[in-house]
Amino acid sequence: MSKVVASITTSVDGFVTGPDDGPEYGLGKGGERLHYWVMGGPWTYAGGHDFAMHGPDKEFYDELVASFGAGIVGRGMYDAAGAWGGTNPFPGPLCVLTHRTEDQPPASAGFRFVSGLDSALAQATELAGGKDVAIGGGADVIRQALAADRVDELVLSTAPVILGAGKRLFDGFDRDIDLEVVKTFSSPYATHIRYAVKK
Repeated sequence: MSKVVASITTSVDGFVTGPDDGPEYGLGKGGERLHYWVMGGPWTYAGGHDFAMHGPDKEFYDELVASFGAGIVGRGMYDAAGAWGGTNPFPGPLCVLTHRTEDQPPASAGFRFVSGLDSALAQATELAGGKDVAIGGGADVIRQALAADRVDELVLSTAPVILGAGKRLFDGFDRDIDLEVVKTFSSPYATHIRYAVKK
């Protein structure tokens, strides 16, 4: 049976972006440090970047995405990432949770605009074809799914940085949830922990 797996990277103080995130700054000012693990080391928006994961970061990522058949992200993440250049870079179709479904890109881009979490989960589950459904963020989408008791596994990658400002993963979240550590990976750029959500 497929699982719903929510995963995101945070700073030590719980921020998933730095200040002023959006199309110009992506992860916000200073927020690119959250994804050093994805890029294989330091990078900047101005200097360009490539995916160059290696070591424990690549082992973690490859194991995680191997089970995914489809994914869900919020419109804010989609826009901040510049729609990933117009083509879905992730395994399987990607549902974008948005109130603005009228600007749906062509199906060949690999994105499906969906209004409402329940609809996004239903469509992603169908598209996943028995594989797992990934919820990749942003923070609001993950909070909604956790609050609705729809997440089976929470995966947090914590970068060794304190941002001090930006968007917090659990800002305003008031649910009490028990987690069980399933597996950990660690590198100089992040500690990745896979948690089972106890129900």
